[in-house]
Amino acid sequence: MVDRFRYTSPIERHAPQSREQRTDVRGPRHRDRRRGSIVRRLRRASVVVAVSLMAVQGAAIATTNPTPAHSRSQWTVYHGSIRGSGVSTAISSVSLARRHWTSPSLVGQLYGEPLVYGGDVYVATESDVVYALSARNGAVVWSRHLAQPVPASALPCGNISPTVGITGTPVIDPHSGEMYLVAEEMVGAKPEHFLFGLNAKDGTTELRRRVDPPQSMPSALLQRTGVTLSHGRVIFGFGGLYGDCAIYHGTVASVAEDGRSVRYFLVDKAAGQNQGAIWMGGAAPVVDAAGNVWVSVGNGSVTSASQPYDDSDSLLELTSNAQLKQFFAPTSWPQDNASDLDMSMAPALLNSGQVVLAGKARIVYLLNAGRLGGIGSGVASIGTACGDDIDGGVAVLGQTVYLPCLSGTVAVRVGRSPASLHIVWSASVGGEPAIVAAGRVWTVGSDGVLYGLDLATGAVRQSATIGVPANHFATPSVGDSLLLVTSANNVVAFAARAR
Repeated sequence: MVDRFRYTSPIERHAPQSREQRTDVRGPRHRDRRRGSIVRRLRRASVVVAVSLMAVQGAAIATTNPTPAHSRSQWTVYHGSIRGSGVSTAISSVSLARRHWTSPSLVGQLYGEPLVYGGDVYVATESDVVYALSARNGAVVWSRHLAQPVPASALPCGNISPTVGITGTPVIDPHSGEMYLVAEEMVGAKPEHFLFGLNAKDGTTELRRRVDPPQSMPSALLQRTGVTLSHGRVIFGFGGLYGDCAIYHGTVASVAEDGRSVRYFLVDKAAGQNQGAIWMGGAAPVVDAAGNVWVSVGNGSVTSASQPYDDSDSLLELTSNAQLKQFFAPTSWPQDNASDLDMSMAPALLNSGQVVLAGKARIVYLLNAGRLGGIGSGVASIGTACGDDIDGGVAVLGQTVYLPCLSGTVAVRVGRSPASLHIVWSASVGGEPAIVAAGRVWTVGSDGVLYGLDLATGAVRQSATIGVPANHFATPSVGDSLLLVTSANNVVAFAARAR
């Protein structure tokens, strides 16, 4: 049987889609995204080290750790691959005895995962500032203040404060060296959302396009998911603010990398319907080997099975152009909607053609990727997997899925024949979205501690205090012989041994 989820590279480039005349593009006209644009970049006289007035931070806070011999490895998208598997084979061990470096205090809170590319570490903040830090010592290489972030007081509700700017993890296309991210900014006296494309070498803005869905209320939308790539398109999701106030429709946006065309898929779009957030605890939409996009969806406004199904409380498979292919929703979807029980975990795609899905209801579903089945009960399920919400990205190692249960990471084994689910272990620490590297499950706790858990048992083997994160969904990354994690305003790096 053909393995529909097998892949060989962190970011897959596919043939570009047909182009349309660009509409609503603001700011400098985007450069030609073909190979010629890369050549022009290489001809630039020098890399500009540009630090905005907001972000002049000085040197990194160094430790006495010896500088490790770096092995150049990249982490250019949420959880390291477009499939969101959260597994790195680039390192064999990590030392938590002391920090290798701590970045300067950055302007704005950090909600996204650190990325690694070309010898630098990249993060974006809620003050609409993007940073490139040296992977060697954490010093600021460049920073860009893209726009005026939105004051929390300008929004109808929410729990991000004092400003809302860049919330979702950006993505870097290693073939072009361009970083894509969505920034919320004040335009006049109103919030709007813009997709930016930045040159990763110097932060030069190469694309700025408004991406608020038509007829939407931008002040009610939060761009929370990570950003990813498929078939030459930039993919991300919109949900509502914490509290689900005002009127919004959960949305998957698909934008050509050159900014020329935009496609949207809306949840709860029928008259009188709303909500259906696509937020996934900060995880990026998951992309399979065919370039199709998988997202989980939160609660919608329809709460009775006598009404037409509204695409909420679900798993959706979409094309890269945001067209629906198939879906799954549990038979309890009306009750889940009424109780705010989102599907809020990124779908876990296994090489076996199986999919694992979970959310606030704490039920774990096993599905057949080739036939999700619409409204039903799935192939198998676990009634209650843990004691809190299951939100965010997953780590998938073979047939084991590490669930981001907020009360502590849970390891679930997936059986093939017969199809089954079995809890291997449940940890009482960590709980933020985990990754797997160097024979450990790495997860952050709301207590500001980074834990390295035993793969087989979940026992704590390593730990280090990093500082309390700004959000519930902080997740580590790996690159250039470093294990990286964020606190509220800093990036913390621990030295790792390359394989």
